[in-house]
Amino acid sequence: MVEMTVESVRINLATQQRVVILKSTQQERYLFIWIAHPEAFAIAVELQGTTSPRPLTHDLLKNIITELGAKIVSIVVSDLIDEIYYARIVLDVDGRHVEIDSRPSDAIALAVRAKTPIYVDDSVLEKAGVTLETTEEQSQKSWPEGKEEKEREPDNLDAYRDFINSLDALDEFGKD
Repeated sequence: MVEMTVESVRINLATQQRVVILKSTQQERYLFIWIAHPEAFAIAVELQGTTSPRPLTHDLLKNIITELGAKIVSIVVSDLIDEIYYARIVLDVDGRHVEIDSRPSDAIALAVRAKTPIYVDDSVLEKAGVTLETTEEQSQKSWPEGKEEKEREPDNLDAYRDFINSLDALDEFGKD
């Protein structure tokens, strides 16, 4: 498993779709998970240090878990099947290990509130993870003899970088 942090929550202005971008704590490796508006809002609220006058759903869940004497240990994005991500909320309940099935967006919203680690299974990163290469890494690649110039272009991820930069960060909560 790879530990990740929430890099940002963004919105595609053309489609109004939201995406949470997870980044590996050890390398330049990313995972993009498209999420619904309420969960994007819940994650963004917490990341920006804003509070609601009344508990949001994820605040309520965290409060219930805590009041019942359990501890949120971590969340794990555990699988990717037919383009659907799966996650688990890992709890310690009086020394007993308990895992609860969850949508990744809900698990991430809970993790940012509880300040618990977010992990992604290696198999998920193999299927959907993105590694951005630096210009220096691209220039150090060696190319086989006889390849035409256009075939020598590195398989970099400039398209992903351009896509990320085209998204707006969710800085304003009422933004549609």
